[in-house]
Amino acid sequence: SLTEGLLSQYNYGDTIREDLQNKLDEIAVTIKTEQNIIATTNLRTGKIYHEIIEESVDCSASLIIMGTMGSSTLMKKFLGSNASRVIREAECPVITIKGTEHRKGCGNILLPLDLTKETKEKVSKTIELARLYKSNIHIVTIIESDDEYILNKLERQMEQVKEFVEAAEIPCTTSCIRNDNVAEGINEYAKQVNADLVVIMTQQELNFTDLFLGPKAQEVINLIDIPVLCIRPVKRKDMTEFVLS
Repeated sequence: SLTEGLLSQYNYGDTIREDLQNKLDEIAVTIKTEQNIIATTNLRTGKIYHEIIEESVDCSASLIIMGTMGSSTLMKKFLGSNASRVIREAECPVITIKGTEHRKGCGNILLPLDLTKETKEKVSKTIELARLYKSNIHIVTIIESDDEYILNKLERQMEQVKEFVEAAEIPCTTSCIRNDNVAEGINEYAKQVNADLVVIMTQQELNFTDLFLGPKAQEVINLIDIPVLCIRPVKRKDMTEFVLS
C-alpha cells in the first residue's frame, strides 16, 4: 500500500542517517586514538555547501577543510560546485585538498604575492599558521609584465613583507619568477621548496561581485596538488593601499 511504501522509505532514511552517524563517530574515535584530538560530529540535512557554511557559523569555525576531487579529469578543469560555493561564501578561510597523499605537518608554507590591496590579510594569516606549525615561509612573486614600475613595486612589497615576517621571528625566503601563467609559476615553485600549503586570496576585486571565485585563484586550486588555503578578503568601505605596520 501507499502507506507501507512511505513508511518503508522513512525507515530507510532513518537507517541511512544511523549508518552515517556511526561512521562519523568511528572517525572521531580514530582521531582521538591516533592523534589525541577531540572531534565532535554533527549530521545535517540540506544542500551540501549551505549546510557546511551554516555549521561553520554555528560552531564558530576558524577553518573549513574541503576535498576538491582533483583526481578526476573534470575537476582538473573545473572546481567542484560544492567546494567552490563554500570557498566563495564562507566567512572563515577554507583549505582545499585533493585526493592525494600529503606529508604530515606543515613545514613549508608558500606565500605568493601580487599588488592587491588585501595582501596584509594574507600575510597575517600565513604568519599565524607558521607560528602554530613552526613553518618556514617562502615568499614568491610571479612576474607577468615587463613594466619597470610594476616590477619595482613588486620587489619593494616583497622586501617589506619579508621584513615583517622576519620581525615575527619566522624563517623566510623570497624569490621572483617570470612566468606568463601565474598558476603554473606557483605550482613549479611549490615543488621546488617542497611546500605543504599555498596561501591565496579568493577574489581579485571585491567591488566586482561576490558570486564568482577569482579566475587566478580557481586556476591555482585546480592545478596544484598540495593543499591550498583560500582567504576571502574582508569587505571594507574604504580600501586604502596596502601598508604593513
